[in-house]
Amino acid sequence: MNRRDFLHRTVAAAGLGTAAITPHALGLDGHAVGSPQHVGQHLTHGDRTPHQAPTVTLASRLQPGMTIGLIAPASNGFEDQDIEFAMDIVRSLDFKVKPGAHLFDRSGYLAGTDAARASDLNAMFKDPGVDAIFCARGGFGASKLLPLIDYDAIARNPKVLLGYSDITALHLAINAQTGLITFHGPIATQQFSPYTLAAFQQVLQTVPTAPIIAAPPPFAQTPGRAERANRLKTLKPGRATGRLIGGNLSLITHLLGTPYAPNFKGAILFLEDVDEAPYRIDRMLTALWLAGVFEQIAGLVIGKFTNARVSGPSLSVEAILRDRVAPLAIPVLQGLMIGHIDDQATVPVGAMARLDADQQQLTVIGPYLR
Repeated sequence: MNRRDFLHRTVAAAGLGTAAITPHALGLDGHAVGSPQHVGQHLTHGDRTPHQAPTVTLASRLQPGMTIGLIAPASNGFEDQDIEFAMDIVRSLDFKVKPGAHLFDRSGYLAGTDAARASDLNAMFKDPGVDAIFCARGGFGASKLLPLIDYDAIARNPKVLLGYSDITALHLAINAQTGLITFHGPIATQQFSPYTLAAFQQVLQTVPTAPIIAAPPPFAQTPGRAERANRLKTLKPGRATGRLIGGNLSLITHLLGTPYAPNFKGAILFLEDVDEAPYRIDRMLTALWLAGVFEQIAGLVIGKFTNARVSGPSLSVEAILRDRVAPLAIPVLQGLMIGHIDDQATVPVGAMARLDADQQQLTVIGPYLR
């Protein structure tokens, strides 16, 4: 089962259906009319919604010797060796590792039952012996945990949460419900490239003032050689300041009309995805447009749309992006190192940032760790 089939099924299982994200069902701020009444009964740990803008909460920066809780809140490695490898990756970063009680569980394409995966996430936040939480991998199923998360416990015990792809659902829901800044970045079942390691250490350990993030790695142009893979392109000039919100485009679209969707007003939205055909990228961007998201945000950062599968006649991703941003009067920068790529940035979700599309830079300007 691929990501889009899973998303369709989970939306149907949640009782939201396609009507939940039609223009007629959406308010001006992109939230479904009446949606709290529809799904709010699942919010057993408080009734905060993105409209109430919870106070920003900061976790502690990472230091050598800290204990990292390792969980699999979405899919799992195919073999136990994959999980053991992930534990070695955490140790290689000079941390201790505490595996979740259900870390080795598997249930088809999921890393165990919804209840078990949510239990591991909640337990790691509540455990005073755990300093931060890394996700073993993404995949599918994180959004199924959202009604089962103890948001009040997370607000009382702020910790670094690190992961990307399907983990986008956790980042956005936790930030919307608690104000905690979490981190869109590498998973533990991947090798860290030198770029990925340096970005991880800069954002989570060194924590400099106003770091420039997600810039492409240096490239030495020589006769007959020019940068191709990591080109930056200013699609709309200008500068903007706002909270960094975003992640995987599929998951952001999936959360529209739910209490777990972010408050897009005044935000700098960053997007990435993988294995999606251009027509599907077009459809999801159109869903954001119909929901009024592009009218609310202050700036747009486009990361990588890797492995955009083309079958038959197709527009290019470049043409789709150009068409979708053409009416916008906000800065738009394409090509930053955010996505399913080897050289990967670590991005603080919920932190204040400045986007300068003219200088092609994204800078974190607000505090994001203690």
